[in-house]
Amino acid sequence: MATTISRIVHLAIDRPWREVYAFASDPETMPRWAPGLASGLKQDGEDWIASGPLGDVRVHFAAPNDFGVIDYVVPLPDGMQVYNALRVTPNGDGAEITFTVLRLPGMSEDDHDRDAAAVLADLKTLKGLLEHQ
Repeated sequence: MATTISRIVHLAIDRPWREVYAFASDPETMPRWAPGLASGLKQDGEDWIASGPLGDVRVHFAAPNDFGVIDYVVPLPDGMQVYNALRVTPNGDGAEITFTVLRLPGMSEDDHDRDAAAVLADLKTLKGLLEHQ
């Protein structure tokens, strides 16, 4: 597959980066701030099962690490593996959270715009949850 257009969606969160990483990387908290991924995730071995608009899909997350990497892979029913890059980076006393939104094959520019807007909304929800704890 050829490379594709991508967008980097990011924002600062006024909480220590390790706290942001711990919360954001926990699949059990994701429905609170990223409802587009799933209404809930259920662990199945090393993977998680997400029930969402595409039905049940298996989600494989990066192992816990000291680099703020929360990347995850979602295999679609057609066999395509969608790689999602989600990172938490130290930013002063806080954190910068970054998501790379890929424009998948067959996706229109408008759909890509909507995906990027949905990701930004999710990150804003995460920011609100963490900054008002």
